[in-house]
Amino acid sequence: MDQNLIKEISQNLSIKGAQVESVLKLLDEGNTIPFIARYRKEVTGGLDEEQINTIHKEWEYGVNLAKRKEDVIRLIDEKGMLTEALQMQIMSSTKLIEVEDLYRPYKEKKKTKATEAIKKGLQPLADLIFSQPNQVDIELEAQAFLTDEVLTIEDAITGAKYIISEYVSDNAEYRKHLRELVEKTGLIVAKEKKNAKELDEKGVYVNYYDHKELINKVAPHRVLAMNRAENEKIISVSLDTDQEVMLQYLGLKVINNQKSPVVHLIKEAIEDALKRLIYPSIEREVRSDLTSKAEDQAIDVFSINLRNLLLQQPMKDKIVLGVDPAYRTGCKLCVVNEQGTVLQKGVIYPHEKYIGEKMSDERVKLSEKIIKQFIAKYGVNLIAIGNGTASRETESFIANLLRESNLDVKYVIVNEAGASVYSASDYARNEFPDFSVEERSAASIARRLQDPLSELVKIDPKSIGVGQYQHDVSQKKLSESLDFVVTNAVNQVGVNINSASQALLTYISGLNKTVAENIVKYRDEFGAFKSRKDIKKVPRLGDKAFEQSVGFLRIADGLEPLDITSIHPESYDYAKQIMAMYQITPEMFGKPEIKKLIDAINRNELVKTLGIDKYTLNDILDAFIAPLRDPRDQFDAPVLRSDILNLEDLKPGMQLEGTVRNVVDFGCFVDCGLKEDGLVHISKLSKSFVKHPKDVVSVGDIVKVWVLSVDEKRGKVSLSMIEPR
Repeated sequence: MDQNLIKEISQNLSIKGAQVESVLKLLDEGNTIPFIARYRKEVTGGLDEEQINTIHKEWEYGVNLAKRKEDVIRLIDEKGMLTEALQMQIMSSTKLIEVEDLYRPYKEKKKTKATEAIKKGLQPLADLIFSQPNQVDIELEAQAFLTDEVLTIEDAITGAKYIISEYVSDNAEYRKHLRELVEKTGLIVAKEKKNAKELDEKGVYVNYYDHKELINKVAPHRVLAMNRAENEKIISVSLDTDQEVMLQYLGLKVINNQKSPVVHLIKEAIEDALKRLIYPSIEREVRSDLTSKAEDQAIDVFSINLRNLLLQQPMKDKIVLGVDPAYRTGCKLCVVNEQGTVLQKGVIYPHEKYIGEKMSDERVKLSEKIIKQFIAKYGVNLIAIGNGTASRETESFIANLLRESNLDVKYVIVNEAGASVYSASDYARNEFPDFSVEERSAASIARRLQDPLSELVKIDPKSIGVGQYQHDVSQKKLSESLDFVVTNAVNQVGVNINSASQALLTYISGLNKTVAENIVKYRDEFGAFKSRKDIKKVPRLGDKAFEQSVGFLRIADGLEPLDITSIHPESYDYAKQIMAMYQITPEMFGKPEIKKLIDAINRNELVKTLGIDKYTLNDILDAFIAPLRDPRDQFDAPVLRSDILNLEDLKPGMQLEGTVRNVVDFGCFVDCGLKEDGLVHISKLSKSFVKHPKDVVSVGDIVKVWVLSVDEKRGKVSLSMIEPR
């Protein structure tokens, strides 16, 4: 392994070099990130999934950079133009763009004004001008270069200047300095185009019709907003930097004889180099870099939001009535039991068929009757209402019914983003072959409340709208990041192999779609797995896959009591030794008395006695204390509601409680039971300075907010998380 690269990664991430090397070796051996983070802590020094993934990404970038350096050195050497100094410059570069800048003068160029001038034999004239002699009659010298292709003295001098311009443009040192100058002092400028107001009817981009700000201060979400508006032909975007300062810099670097009679030609060539070659190129590079960083930020925000959505606390042991709201086609209903099995489905029509049509009292009463029948027949504990079309009207109907009928049932508004994608998928058709698309949505909405993770893994993560500008970023990078998030979430929680869906099993460490499908088929054919050893019998699940997956696959009421825990079978011998030493029985797992017993153990002594590492020992003892520990339990449970809140009920200063639905660069959106989520601007998240909203709030958080202002006409509410004085 490249020890220099390992050292560089170690310094960049403030992680010991030995840890970095250990991670890379484990990855090279085919171990997954969840497996390494959970079961190889003694090798990595307890690094988590994010740290391991970052090491992996840094290594990949470093390897690609090293390969490009080798290629560039080889290509320049083949031309016989490689010097020791140039090679050292290339090898010391830390970014790909620096390597490309150094390679630029030696690249095979397409047809340019300079290459055409060189073909016409004007290189010697350019060299003469660039030497900046004390005395020369350049027009006389230029006459020697007149040919059938170079007809006039002016043509000869112009061609020579093109050669000088390209030479100046190709200088890596100049480019690097000017790029940094643009990044530090330049402005990003947006101007409205001719038909802006027609194309932007709702005024979404009105803030960018006449906008300028420092490049090094522009927020990532504004970069993406300007990019989108530019793509929609609403605005033009450019960079503005003091050209005189740039010309002065180039003049100081290039001109070494101000008294030369050709100095004016050098200045003209420099100005041409800057305006025609250097600045447009740097403008593209800087904007590309801004976009890349903004995309990374958007993907990061989306990923964090998705993680928090997946790890929402499940509503265990609840019988749920799912409601997929609609107007004309009716609200689809679906009751599911504690395990998510569908008990009954139906449809009600509590709203007008068409906008403006009066609701039928008969239809409303029948709808109320059906809901009450479902609640009574199945002992419904909770009602899950999708937050799509007709959601608030349906919420009002449900709230009135619960209040007037004095029913001890609460409801929750459930984010149904992606439910329609799931409902029309092959997976949903296989799960509910006799259901309509809307009925599948109702079942999915109910299950989302019961166990968000198990239900959301059935959907492409990109379809779950918890981000900003996710359609404007690199879809490849977005998919990679979101898949990493889902994989980590599933493996952090673990699954019951006897009840987990194929979709859930697919994300388990070491498994893939085929093996997950084989597990379900094996389960259907032979019944429930009795022990983790039985998992080896699944077709195409080899030794490596077993090693990587088995710790995340749990078996309840099996032959081996340890199979319900997160303890890996490779550590069962240690676990059983500890149980024997301290008279621990499986019946004691998770009970209060075992915590007292384990708290009294001298762990350092036990490490020496057993010859076990401290990480594995701690994990074993923690598993005894909480064999069914679920990381989701640390998150807030959903807000259960029994009555609706109307916009006209709100007054400035009023305190509300709500659920964070989305976190974006400029704040967060909170569902307080109104038709629209209220916005808490970043400046109103805390009394202290907030660099980014994700540092303060997460999707799914239950927060106290205060009403700042209400815009009844637009249906908008501004909120604050800072308590008013």
